[in-house]
Amino acid sequence: MTETTISQHRSPLATPPEETPGHGLLLGRKVVVTAAAGTGIGFATARRALLEGADVVISDWHERRLGEAQDRLATEFTDSTVGQIVCNVQESSQVDALIESAAGELGRIDVLVNNAGLGGETPVADMTDEEWDRVIDITLNGTFRATRAALRYFRGVEHGGVIVNNASVLGWRAQRGQAHYAAAKAGVMALTRCSAIEAADVGVRINAVAPSIANHPFLAKVTSDDLLDELASREAYGRAAEVWEVAATIAMLASDYTTYLTGEVVSISSQRA
Repeated sequence: MTETTISQHRSPLATPPEETPGHGLLLGRKVVVTAAAGTGIGFATARRALLEGADVVISDWHERRLGEAQDRLATEFTDSTVGQIVCNVQESSQVDALIESAAGELGRIDVLVNNAGLGGETPVADMTDEEWDRVIDITLNGTFRATRAALRYFRGVEHGGVIVNNASVLGWRAQRGQAHYAAAKAGVMALTRCSAIEAADVGVRINAVAPSIANHPFLAKVTSDDLLDELASREAYGRAAEVWEVAATIAMLASDYTTYLTGEVVSISSQRA
């Protein structure tokens, strides 16, 4: 079968399934999710953690959107704790305060999901230092700052925990206009591998997910419809992932179903490269 024939064949998996119900994977766990305002992977991850029985603190730099996200989650999950803490991951002091405040509000932290990241679409020859630095600082340095703060927290308590980082298949793949974002996400993958070795000393597992493309309104605002359609058509199913599909994988990595998995990057895609 030729590549053309494969691309023209419509997979029976092209229609997204109904969201999987919760199964108590994170029952009683205390979870912190960065960049969880809005409608993207961060919000979906916070919602999935609640579906799986966790209490959650969400953070973001945008106070209004963060408050709206908390309201939506608290309305749906009336029997769970849903806290909010404003945090700009570009500021170490705010990241440190996030971990300290979340531990105080929840009583402890079991899981940190590093979701904060920033993309863009600029060719290397046209990219400014400011564009490069901002994407690297939010996406890679922000993940580092939160990982550092969490490991310092776990070092001082008697229980272990889990960190899950949101990387991207662009850490492996090449795509025009994405050098800054791809470099940052490749850095997140390397940070995941190296920090996982050190985190084992304090009973912490660190893994990452690498989604290819996930449907959410914010992505549609910053990426052309033509490019989104092209990227989705390259996947085996001929469609993008739903954000809940990414969030469900994050929940699995945060759960006791993956206790012997650390330093790994799980591709949420039809193929790694």
